Amino acid sequence: MKLSLRGEYALRALIVLGLNYHEHVVPIQVISEQQNIPKRFLEQILGDLKSVGIVESKRGVAGGYRLRMAPDHITLAAVIRHIEGPLAPVSCVSVRFYERCSCPDEAKCGIRSIMKEVRDAIAALLEKYTVAQLCERVRKLQGENLNPLDYII
Repeated sequence: MKLSLRGEYALRALIVLGLNYHEHVVPIQVISEQQNIPKRFLEQILGDLKSVGIVESKRGVAGGYRLRMAPDHITLAAVIRHIEGPLAPVSCVSVRFYERCSCPDEAKCGIRSIMKEVRDAIAALLEKYTVAQLCERVRKLQGENLNPLDYII
């Protein structure tokens, strides 16, 4: 599994929404500026996350995005699987996106055996972590007084 820029941006957008979970909505412009994500690309990513029920949007002047469910109910595995596809490094060990490989006997393939262990480790870790835990990690690394929606006029 390799996290693409699209996957990284999705997680960064979810950090902003997770840190502001109790707000009504966060304008897309705020997410774009805080995370240095091109607005058009962010619109596509948030639209994709909206299609699977991770985020919801509100239209209009006071519009924006918010998490559709509590951040502790959204696993990083769910987000990454939706944005990137399989967590497995090779398709013959993928649980949700399995494709037969070209080796003569999958059951006796040493490469497949090790890649299955890699897949299991990646999946276990990403299933364990939620958006809430990611936000908590950001708070610890950036300081307790982190408030991404402070405005100075």
